[in-house]
Amino acid sequence: MTLSSKVVDQSKPVIFLLLIAPSIFWSVSLVQGNLGVNPIDKLMDELGQMALRLIILTLIISSLSQFKLLRALQNIRRMIGLLAFYYVLSHFLTYIVLDHFFNWKFIIKDIIKRPFITFGFINFILLLPLVFTSTNTMVKKLTFKIWKRLHSLIYIIAPLAALHYYLLTKADKTEPLIYLGIILGLLLWRFYYKIIKKFI
Repeated sequence: MTLSSKVVDQSKPVIFLLLIAPSIFWSVSLVQGNLGVNPIDKLMDELGQMALRLIILTLIISSLSQFKLLRALQNIRRMIGLLAFYYVLSHFLTYIVLDHFFNWKFIIKDIIKRPFITFGFINFILLLPLVFTSTNTMVKKLTFKIWKRLHSLIYIIAPLAALHYYLLTKADKTEPLIYLGIILGLLLWRFYYKIIKKFI
């Protein structure tokens, strides 16, 4: 049974609310003082992990939508990608505004000095062209071929995001390794589908 595009489109508001709800919950918890002894660090961690999960979800949707029965899933890929950027931006602003109060001198030194922050900043920069070209109008202006090449940046962004998470995790690195493994698996599948399958 083929997944209906109509069903996917109708589910968008529900998916949007479900995915944005955690950020509202964490923000309210911060204001109420319910995020533990290091509330700003906790908020940054939660926002960053959610961003990584949504980036991975966009890769999963891209892979699944290659199958004819699940092609309708591509209708929610853009929304998921924009929500991923929303969480990345929130993560980034929490670091800049709440953690360091716009201390640009310290922030720039921190970006240069600590590799995990360097990777995080690079990822943020790489995401910007994807966000700015996410509309149908931009696809037409760029042409689909160029747009698709530009959006291949996600295959650099995703492993860098997992590496960023891995490097900042000081104790148990199991979760970031799981995310990294999933991303590498998805990239290998993409390589198989795009390159190897052509010769079979």
